[in-house]
Amino acid sequence: MSTAPVIAAVDGSDDSRRVLEWAVDAARRRAAPLRVVHVRQYAAWGQADVLVAGPPDAEGDPVLDDVRALLRDVADAPVAEYVAVEGVPGAVLPELGADAQLLVLGSRGRGGFAGLLLGSNSLAAARDADCPVVVVPRPGREIPEGAPAGPGPRVVVGLHADSPDAAGLEFAFTEAAPRRARVQVIAAYPWPAQTWSAPGQTVPPPVGQDAVEHETRSLVEGFLAPHRERHPGVATEVRVLPGDAAGHLVTASGDADLVVVGRHRRRLLAPARMMGSVTQAVLLHAACPIAVVPPAPPKE
Repeated sequence: MSTAPVIAAVDGSDDSRRVLEWAVDAARRRAAPLRVVHVRQYAAWGQADVLVAGPPDAEGDPVLDDVRALLRDVADAPVAEYVAVEGVPGAVLPELGADAQLLVLGSRGRGGFAGLLLGSNSLAAARDADCPVVVVPRPGREIPEGAPAGPGPRVVVGLHADSPDAAGLEFAFTEAAPRRARVQVIAAYPWPAQTWSAPGQTVPPPVGQDAVEHETRSLVEGFLAPHRERHPGVATEVRVLPGDAAGHLVTASGDADLVVVGRHRRRLLAPARMMGSVTQAVLLHAACPIAVVPPAPPKE
């Protein structure tokens, strides 16, 4: 049985060079082949959302030729396949994840507007791809200063104590192990809590902040137990913090190797794939690469 590839989406920009570096490293760590894909927006409008397996020829694609030249100088480069397809990137990129274990792309491509922090193509892929998507941001994103993270590599993962994401946690541990990194779990709880007694009126919460924090930490420790058992060599650090989850994750991204966030499950009344506000905020503002992990398929 063949190993699913790590896909690097490139377009010849500086962003895509960073994507290529990240994808090469990921393929090495996973002992997986690398598939380098260039999506060209040259198809007729009537065929814009169709993946074309034939022309354009990958052998004559200047973007892919540049990548070949770059990888020739990379020691221990993974086995690479080069693919050129035509279509609208926002439609094509999510489809690439159907037979991949990881899709890596930049926060903006050549067509991105200078003022945008995240391109629509990256957003579409992170929302719709079947596999985890890693978005590599441009350097220089400014983030708030937070508490010192401590030395050593880190993989940061957000955990919602009320609806834990097992797929995101497992991805974080799997990424941390070969990096010899610790998993830093960020669990935020809403505070100050408000209880509504009448329109426009609030009363103090029935429990104190210490109790809410203790309960949140207890839940998080329980969720982490099976992952720690499967990955005994991975150190963990739990931070239970009040307030905005997205803000805490962005702050923690400053010198992290990776931030891992989940994607919403489909709901009965909202069958389309969705991304939560926390995931979108992290994609927009985190300083390090961001992995968006789809939920595990429901058990039959």
